[in-house]
Amino acid sequence: MNKRKPVVALVGPTSVGKTATAIELALTFGGEVVSADSRYLYRGMDIGTDKPTLEERRGVPHHLIDILDPRDDYSLALFQRDAQRAIEEIHARGRLPIVAGGTPLYLRALLEGWHIPPAPPNPELRAQLELRARREGPEALHRELQTVDPVAAARIPPENVRRVIRALEIFLTTGRRMTELEGREAPPWRVLWLGLTMPRDELYRRIDERVDRQVARGLVEEVRRLLEQGVPPDAPAMTALGYRQIVAFLTGQMGLEEAIQRIKYDTHRYARHQLTWLRRMKQVEWYDVTQPGWYEQLRERVERFLREESDEGVVAVHQSGGGKEAPRA
Repeated sequence: MNKRKPVVALVGPTSVGKTATAIELALTFGGEVVSADSRYLYRGMDIGTDKPTLEERRGVPHHLIDILDPRDDYSLALFQRDAQRAIEEIHARGRLPIVAGGTPLYLRALLEGWHIPPAPPNPELRAQLELRARREGPEALHRELQTVDPVAAARIPPENVRRVIRALEIFLTTGRRMTELEGREAPPWRVLWLGLTMPRDELYRRIDERVDRQVARGLVEEVRRLLEQGVPPDAPAMTALGYRQIVAFLTGQMGLEEAIQRIKYDTHRYARHQLTWLRRMKQVEWYDVTQPGWYEQLRERVERFLREESDEGVVAVHQSGGGKEAPRA
């Protein structure tokens, strides 16, 4: 008998439709959504993240959305703590946690039970590394990381300067590689990993359409307002896709059309990175959202999963009338 409580994880690249699908599953199975999207954490950053509105959430409780000021710092360890707490609280209410997002590092740390390296932040060292990144470019720091911790460098892209700095900080502070200090302990839940995908050309088209829609909705004005409110242009939150390129436009480093094209190009590259890492996770069961009947198949898979034994016996499958049609991807 498997006595661990259930968690559904919904993963996939940006723009594939995870948010709408998670909401539909939550309505069908009596669930609540735990966001594993690092961009959704920050208040006032709505358009550039394509964050679902309260109306779009359709009454489904969401966790780890709008919990930080854009000037705040946040860490993988804090996310792991906060997400674990949210899952425990959802289980205590007798509901189903649905972890949805496209940040592979967050998903794996939470649902694979990673041990986060016990190296406290070193503000002075971080400032030195951040200065080097600005002067020499992110690739210089990434090359250094490849030298001291090639495993970490392989899973952290050069443009994720914050994570590169953290990996270097751990090595320079402890003398040991981040990947040596990390361990794993099976989480106290049974997890069903579901992945959404689509042909790459279609994904790129959706990304481009979303970027155009964000600009039309007021992305430039949103970024300008954040800067006027005192959010530093180099704050971690402002390094998110869409924000850093518009900051470059507002500070005169490039024209608006160039910034828009850069957002699209960089988002294509990020989607490829997401898929590369998610495809390495053999436990993920993939569904092509362009194929007829994909959502019905996914829903039936969740039903089978929830019929398995849990701490409370057989988990009830809540049929609320939702899920009869595929949600907007």
